[in-house]
Amino acid sequence: MRCIIVEDQPPAQRILRKFIQDVPTLELVDVFSDGLKAMEFLNTESVDLMFLDIHLPKINGLDFLKSIPDPPQVILTTAFSEYALEGYDLNVVDYLLKPFSFQRFLQAINKVNAKQEHIISKNDTAPLAEIYVKSSHEHIKVLIKDIYTITSDSDYTEIHFQEKKILSNESLRHWVEVLASSQFHQIHKSYIINTQKIDRISGNLVLLTNGAKIPMGRAYKDNFLKSVLQ
Repeated sequence: MRCIIVEDQPPAQRILRKFIQDVPTLELVDVFSDGLKAMEFLNTESVDLMFLDIHLPKINGLDFLKSIPDPPQVILTTAFSEYALEGYDLNVVDYLLKPFSFQRFLQAINKVNAKQEHIISKNDTAPLAEIYVKSSHEHIKVLIKDIYTITSDSDYTEIHFQEKKILSNESLRHWVEVLASSQFHQIHKSYIINTQKIDRISGNLVLLTNGAKIPMGRAYKDNFLKSVLQ
């Protein structure tokens, strides 16, 4: 799993670096001392897991997390226990209270692995034919085959069809998990496409049969092309 550290204290950074280095399934991509720099990174790059401190300069860690449209899985690391409930309300995987041991760190990583295995297991069942999309106070039934793209827009997502779109209360990561199959691919931090609607691929653009032109993000392009062109 590709991961980043968002932590302003060098001793805590060193401990997390060492713990991550000792787990073969983790790859540390970068370390940030404040949320604004991490936000700039996440606007262009994709990671699977973020170790996030709460007391950060410039912007509080929880406020930073709320501001990310499609956050990766998150393990909070903090010396203050009073934020635990708010952290879990934000769907964090675990809450590491400083100072924490390597054993406790591994427990948190196991929770991340268990969540990923649950998602994979759920997606190994028969492919969905229809879903209900929560939009405001309604649940709208849509056919999977009719979806062209799903795009992230701040605090919500837009599901696009041939002649209409539906605003969804769910995040883009939610749809990545629900629709994970050979038919749907995330090709950009803000876009999921239905590959059955592809007309052609031209340079860094995927052109769909409804005329939409969707850019391929650098972090997604190679895996997408390898999967689709095979």
